[in-house]
Amino acid sequence: MIAEKSIGEPILEADAISLAFGGVQALQEVSLDIRRHEILAIIGPNGAGKTSLLNVINGFYHPQRGTLRWKGTERRRMRPHDAAAQGIARTFQNVALFRGMSTLDNIMTGRLLRMRRGLFWQALYAGPAEREELEHRAYVERLIDFLEIEAIRKVPVGQLAYGLQKRVELARALAMEPELLLLDEPMAGMNVEEKEDMCRFILDVNDEFGTTIALIEHDMGVVMDISDRVAVLDYGRKIADGRPDAVRADPGVIAAYLGEER
Repeated sequence: MIAEKSIGEPILEADAISLAFGGVQALQEVSLDIRRHEILAIIGPNGAGKTSLLNVINGFYHPQRGTLRWKGTERRRMRPHDAAAQGIARTFQNVALFRGMSTLDNIMTGRLLRMRRGLFWQALYAGPAEREELEHRAYVERLIDFLEIEAIRKVPVGQLAYGLQKRVELARALAMEPELLLLDEPMAGMNVEEKEDMCRFILDVNDEFGTTIALIEHDMGVVMDISDRVAVLDYGRKIADGRPDAVRADPGVIAAYLGEER
């Protein structure tokens, strides 16, 4: 018998978050928590505010109202590099890689925040800097093995198929050793086989690394298969939050996806 996964306390709490761009209200009084070691799926129709919410969480946007707490401490106007330094990693809807660089070098950029030697030692590439880079490279090589991309480790990512590029982007985010991993449509544009692989890797990351994951996904089959909990946004408001089977049966969620007049 397989033991039920242990979900912990909230690692991130959003309380009454509101975000507007001019006259457009992207988020309206959204309250949400993300719990340690869970996979939270954030779903909703196009324009519901899903990506805006991730952008608030990782500091790219600053809400006009509401508060964010990271591991119990309130955050005020945190910037993306601060969020990254504190353990929040992010991937994007559109692949954001250095296309002329190899898979290995792209993933190595995810280790930059963990490099402690100054520019002087890095320029010399000797002594402590050399030892540090070898340690970081060894960690990256383990990620390459974990995500089964050994065959493309030296290939420029611009030459890779889209599904492999998404896997490289996941590896770069994991190279930061995040406590919270934000995935914005990690399976968009993939075929069935690529989606199955990505689902497997997301579950393995959550299980083997203990990484807490919040992801935006439109494929409801994927959402039902891999998520522990589902939050639903519609027109910038949260309309449901709960176990996948309960959310799927929620009349408000059904109405939002079917486009019924409300």
